Amino acid sequence: MTENYKAINWNAIDDQIDKATWEKLTEQFWLDTRIPLSNDLSDWRELDDDHKWVVAHVFGGLTLLDTLQSQEGMASLRHDVKTQHETAVLNNIQFMESVHAKSYSSIFSTLNTPDEIEEVFNWTDTEEFLQNKAIKIESIYSDPLMDPLKKKIASVFLETFLFYSGFYTPLYYLGHNKLANVAEIIKLILRDESVHGTYIGYKFQVSFNQLDDSKKQELKDWMYDFLYQLYSNEENYTHMLYDQTGWTEDVLTFIRYNANKALMNLGQDPLFPDTAENVNPVVMNGISTTTANHDFFSQVGNGYLLGNVEAMNDSDYDI
Repeated sequence: MTENYKAINWNAIDDQIDKATWEKLTEQFWLDTRIPLSNDLSDWRELDDDHKWVVAHVFGGLTLLDTLQSQEGMASLRHDVKTQHETAVLNNIQFMESVHAKSYSSIFSTLNTPDEIEEVFNWTDTEEFLQNKAIKIESIYSDPLMDPLKKKIASVFLETFLFYSGFYTPLYYLGHNKLANVAEIIKLILRDESVHGTYIGYKFQVSFNQLDDSKKQELKDWMYDFLYQLYSNEENYTHMLYDQTGWTEDVLTFIRYNANKALMNLGQDPLFPDTAENVNPVVMNGISTTTANHDFFSQVGNGYLLGNVEAMNDSDYDI
């Protein structure tokens, strides 16, 4: 006999973190169409060809990773949910990853010519080191026999680590009062990714803490080995992107710092010695989740008047 289908009841919450995360994500809702990207055209025209190339291609790379997360990542994680409310939160995350991927196209259509856009997407679909990291993550998502906890690890590494080689560029320009509206979109994406990575990391910790010591150690060994693999590829990707600008070492420091944050989201010890103090302070200042733009006609800011909404802190997920 077929079991009756069960309606989701938001008045009976099994895990309060599901409800808190849903509320945080819906409060933070935004769309790229509300950001006046055309106001950045004068800054864009002042950049030389090398720096224009970097801006366009880091956004191409970010588009690929957000596409992966929206089309494969959350669908994969939904196979191991513990509550209906967790499914609802993952649905929300999946939609916002699609918003993120679409927002880069809004940036391209504002700053780049059709021929330039075509070149960026051809590059994105074929660049060796970019494809390497996407394929490494996708192979975990798509394997039906893969440990669900490894899928959560892959998701957190993508959200909290692999995006950041691309995020460096707009945050750098924001710190120099350039491309402010482009950077505003990135800050909104950062605000979302902070919640996504912390939430999925929390769900990982709930299950991880139920394992026996030998299983925990086995999974930790796999986790750190996987991070080493990703970082080795990320070094190559960063050199390829940034050597022409001289920013490579600063970017590598930034991504090592965020690799540590990913491990912390998973309840693990940091791997690299880099801390916030080692990161370029101009870039760290740009990570602030406050918003700048405001539409006085509709009384809507770029966070739909939610610029004061902060990403969840690690302590919100103490278990």
